[in-house]
Amino acid sequence: MKGGCVFAGLVGVALLLAGGLCGLYFTADMKQPGVSLHGIAAYPLVKGDSLRTYGGNWLRLTASGLWELHVQGTGFERGVAAGKLTEELLHYQEKVFVDKIREFIPSDGYLKWLRFLLVVFNRKLGDYVPEENREEIYGISLSCSHDYDAIGTPYQRQLNYHAAHDIGHAMQDYMLVGCSSFAVWGKEGADSSLVIGRNFDFYMGDDFARHKVVSFFRPTEGYRFASVGWAGMTGVLSGMNETGLTVTINAAKSSVPLYAAMPISLLAREILQYASTIDEAYVIASRRRTFVAESLLIGSAADGRAAVIEKSVDRIALFRPETERIVCTNHYQSEAFAADTRNAENIATSDSPYRYERMNELLDACRPVDATKAASVLRNRFGKQGKEIGLANEKAINQFIAHHSVIFKPESRLMWVSTAPWQSGAYVAYDLNRIFSRQATDACQVDSLAIAPDTLLHSPVYQRLLTYRRLSEKVRMSIRNHTVLPDTVIENLIAGNPELYNAWLLAGDYRQASGDREKAVAYWEKALTKEIPKAEERAAIEKKIKKLKR
Repeated sequence: MKGGCVFAGLVGVALLLAGGLCGLYFTADMKQPGVSLHGIAAYPLVKGDSLRTYGGNWLRLTASGLWELHVQGTGFERGVAAGKLTEELLHYQEKVFVDKIREFIPSDGYLKWLRFLLVVFNRKLGDYVPEENREEIYGISLSCSHDYDAIGTPYQRQLNYHAAHDIGHAMQDYMLVGCSSFAVWGKEGADSSLVIGRNFDFYMGDDFARHKVVSFFRPTEGYRFASVGWAGMTGVLSGMNETGLTVTINAAKSSVPLYAAMPISLLAREILQYASTIDEAYVIASRRRTFVAESLLIGSAADGRAAVIEKSVDRIALFRPETERIVCTNHYQSEAFAADTRNAENIATSDSPYRYERMNELLDACRPVDATKAASVLRNRFGKQGKEIGLANEKAINQFIAHHSVIFKPESRLMWVSTAPWQSGAYVAYDLNRIFSRQATDACQVDSLAIAPDTLLHSPVYQRLLTYRRLSEKVRMSIRNHTVLPDTVIENLIAGNPELYNAWLLAGDYRQASGDREKAVAYWEKALTKEIPKAEERAAIEKKIKKLKR
């Protein structure tokens, strides 16, 4: 009888919980704007081989492989124009994103459950996104595919995608996000100029990063600005405005969010569009609630220096170093977060402090820093003191996963954007003074200021990297599908990247899957002799060894 009461009680609690979740689901409101196409001017969409125009807006594919998008007007007008100009890119980007999600969650049932949870989690997301941004996102969504309406309406999907970076770095233990950036000025910068460099290491696969878009915005309100991202992304990941204010974002250690708030890229966007100084940027950041922890490196031509806004869910600090250099990886540096347990844990167990120290080493060796030297820092693949730690090690500044890499010289309004692959291709230069002083679709890039591709591309090392990436994916698929590979595949995997712990770890995982316990342990023990980025990764390997040795 007692057991029956307990069971009935549990059923009752479950029903209440399910009813509560359903109630949250059906009352979700992402505040889709009520604007209409009837309220704005319509233009013909003119398509050429590499250039398409829509009124005073245009999109161009350049010889460098970068797309350049120029939009103007109100939020809704900009969104409609961007959507019409980038329609094919929008469809491609969404397909790649959804396909990547399906790799992690192949079951349709789980995907439907994920959609349910996403709606519940983001049910009030619209409350935290300014109307101008919602209208811009809605305008873009009018050109989106309906192939994924099972996930949500085009507007709901596009709004949710703006939180993808936040969700990614809340799960940074899975290494979706881990960026490195720096700024130098005064005696540290060439000509005493402020120079900023950053790698945006948000990795959703090579296909996701295939079509990079450099966007130039002429909003009706606020400052004109440029940013680097992908089709549909109206938030800012890396950008500079016409006053010489720059914003780049770096993930910090964050708990898995329990509710939606303002996506960090949209906060960065608001700062870029409406701030011209570090103090103005801090005021904007202070009044917005975000649901993950982030460092925003702010460079300012007006201030002649840079600072970092460190923001968590419930706290904010402005870190201004006393030196003429600032380095930002993925941990906080201010006194305000000195006693923060999550930040302390991050410093003790992650690769962020290692990259911080390595970045300082590199900057010490090449000061005063100009744009070309900044590129060499961002491309560096070695560990501290030049140690060989393997290609694509997360402890390196260059992990060969960057979606993009950018260099800013704010006082001159110059920015350099990397071209494929990663930050190894040429950095093309943009002069925002020239771009924003004219309306025509003239060439935006300044060829005479371009930074040459990395010499790595013409070396055997690059070929080894490609071999490692190809074989590592092949081995993962073999493990997942329980197939057998020739021994030469494992041998070549290791030979292609012998100093990388992950090559040995993956080889051990394959041997374990194929039933060769002795070789699996031998490979894992070899992995432990290499530079391993995170303490928990080392502990996981040790646990595997201990389990097989029982």
